[in-house]
Amino acid sequence: MPLFDSAASGPLRGFFLVGLTLLVAALAGFAAHSIHTPLPWMLGPLFAVALLRMAGVPLQPLAGGRQAGQWAIGTALGLYFTPAVLVLLGANLLLVSVIAGGALLVGLLCALLTAGLTREERATAFFASLPGGASEMAVVAERFGGAVDRIAAAHALRVMVVVAVVPFGLSWFGAHGSDAYQPLATAVLPERLPLLLLASLAGAGLLIVLKVGNAWVLGPLLGVGLATGFDVGLSALPGGVVNGGQLLIGCALGCRFSPEFFSAAPRFLAAATASALLAVGLGSLLALAAAAVTGAPLATLVLAAAPGGVAEMCITAKVLQLGVPLVTVCHVLRVVVLTMGAPALYRLFLRIRP
Repeated sequence: MPLFDSAASGPLRGFFLVGLTLLVAALAGFAAHSIHTPLPWMLGPLFAVALLRMAGVPLQPLAGGRQAGQWAIGTALGLYFTPAVLVLLGANLLLVSVIAGGALLVGLLCALLTAGLTREERATAFFASLPGGASEMAVVAERFGGAVDRIAAAHALRVMVVVAVVPFGLSWFGAHGSDAYQPLATAVLPERLPLLLLASLAGAGLLIVLKVGNAWVLGPLLGVGLATGFDVGLSALPGGVVNGGQLLIGCALGCRFSPEFFSAAPRFLAAATASALLAVGLGSLLALAAAAVTGAPLATLVLAAAPGGVAEMCITAKVLQLGVPLVTVCHVLRVVVLTMGAPALYRLFLRIRP
């Protein structure tokens, strides 16, 4: 019987494919780490799994793995929100608002590009181009008649493009280790780990009950961030847990691709790629203008304005040590602004392209 025969169903086959996926991801992460690739434990698994999936190998992500990875990253990020950092963020509220609000203009211009390059229905072209959360954009788009499957595919491609381009670009220009922010807890303290777990899970549970998108990254970030902001002594997460979280997210992103991914709608996906690259360029220009006005570090602002996923961009900030709290707040606020402002922005889009 062939190794990947579709007839060979059942739990054993599922366990085998999940185990194979994790093995491939671990080897790819180790290989990327050994050659000093930025974000090795996310980018290595992402590209290895995606390439094998598109080659026809039916790799499968671990059930709940993406949520577990998001939990690890959100928990680690929450430790940066010390009382002093919260004061600094309050002083930079205008800068954060401009960076996050600029995503509306970026999204509108990218939507116009996608609509001009494809023959897709306008709702599909518009919501596929907004640099917001994939799940949030799909939910809003469904109300306006957008093709949810194509929108989800475009957002998966956008995140992959941004995660590939931005960390490598920042590393190429030597943007590393310039972060003055440090997490409140830097040592792993076994006696305080239960309190860290309680704070992170309480935050996740609250946002899940409230049906907030990205609850598994924003919830732990909220719970641990509040505890850190009130100067509660917590433990740091073991480094292996954070690396494992990146690996699981890389697996989940890579498994979104299939042999039919690029053949199903090649023109639309080509337009989505062009839109993602335009969003990176426009975000960089916005960051350049903000840096010139405020004097804030350009590399940090480039990452804050990048149109990637919240978890992916924030873990990039952590690994490259580039203004973790500022980047995190900008990306969280960007998703909120786009989710709330998408309907009104869509009406403006319809006026421009009647």
